[in-house]
Amino acid sequence: MDERAMTMAQAFPLVMTLPLCFASGLLLGLAYFRALRWTTALIVNGGSPALALALSLGRLIMIGVGFYLAVLLGGLALLAALAGVLTVKAVMLGQHKEEQR
Repeated sequence: MDERAMTMAQAFPLVMTLPLCFASGLLLGLAYFRALRWTTALIVNGGSPALALALSLGRLIMIGVGFYLAVLLGGLALLAALAGVLTVKAVMLGQHKEEQR
């Protein structure tokens, strides 16, 4: 990435960047953990191994690209995106525990 592109990416104020990255992390986490749930259901129920593999690769690529885009905006933006992903993880685990009762 050249100097001009990095300057443009860091020109946004943190007041706008951090909530946007947190919201993006929420969406990223939701997609990631839904795909994980779908992948495990496919494996446990004897679904298509090719589809399970495609979902796994898609999840990893998606989260990698999402975090890469966040890191282009800086360390705090990356932490905000990570906080969004971890928030979704906590909520989805809480829902799963409620379903188990």
